[in-house]
Amino acid sequence: MKISRRQLIKVSAKAGMAAFTASALSPLMGVVNVVEAKSSRKSKISPFNFVVIGDTHLYEMPDHRFDKTFSRAINDILNMNPKPDFVLFIGDLAQFGKVAELEKGKRFLDKLDKAGIKYFIIPGEHDWYLDMGETWRKMFGKPYWSFNHRGVHFIGMNSILVRDYWTARNMSPEERMLAIAELECHICGLWGVREEQLEWLERDVKNLSPDTPVVVFTHSPLWNYYPRWNFQTEDAPQIREILSKFEKVIAIHGHVHQVVYNKTGNMVHIGNLATAWPWPYPPVELPYPKIRMLRVDPGDIYDGVGFASTYIDDTFLGKMRYHTWAELIPDDLKDGVPL
Repeated sequence: MKISRRQLIKVSAKAGMAAFTASALSPLMGVVNVVEAKSSRKSKISPFNFVVIGDTHLYEMPDHRFDKTFSRAINDILNMNPKPDFVLFIGDLAQFGKVAELEKGKRFLDKLDKAGIKYFIIPGEHDWYLDMGETWRKMFGKPYWSFNHRGVHFIGMNSILVRDYWTARNMSPEERMLAIAELECHICGLWGVREEQLEWLERDVKNLSPDTPVVVFTHSPLWNYYPRWNFQTEDAPQIREILSKFEKVIAIHGHVHQVVYNKTGNMVHIGNLATAWPWPYPPVELPYPKIRMLRVDPGDIYDGVGFASTYIDDTFLGKMRYHTWAELIPDDLKDGVPL
């Protein structure tokens, strides 16, 4: 009996998910035991897991409630067993891009480094527009990058770049920052990665074979979810075109502060929670409506927030599991969202 490649992937995925479920540690800390995951002899991927966290929106004032939720998430990550291979911070470390806010955020993230857990980071709009990313770059380096890990090619891009809306209006840096910090800024225009990063992306993937597994991180979604709130990236069509040669791409984004999923062509899109606060769902009919998280209790600072861990198996399938501290995730998604 002949088995198609699609059928083979489904069979392998079921085996991988069985390992995933069996090794969940607790309702909150569901980490996959990658040691027990079976690897295909021919697969280029060695199964692993990593963490996605972001939208912390830290203020400079001490002991703010956003400090508490971020601190709790960091402690949870440090207590994971096994440890994640790495952590990806997906933007908006600060609320208004102030040096003290970014320094506070870096102190939290450096706890991971000190524990032997490497982290990668991309900026959000709240990190950038007070000084046009000058402080962020001094602390964290280049805002777009790529690396290979266990057979998967990872890409991070700065998707919050806008055309100049401040010079003609003679706006101060603080006015520029306050404008773009609004969810519905009517003068800021659409976000994008722009020409320099598009050219870099083309060069970065030029020599990769089409069967290379690719994961791409951006602060904003690479699909038109709700442009009015910049739940989009203006040049996402060009990004998707550049990455269209690959059999499959997983695109993980922040900014939406909510559980959301979509698929376009060869690309699976999934959003991450914030540790600061949840946004409401915009009036958009989603192709996978059951994925929506439950309504939150605004009186509980730990409700509606969290982070995610992502498991990748040897067939480039896996799950994104949301780590929350309240009954936020519907029962059918508590074991994770299939990628």
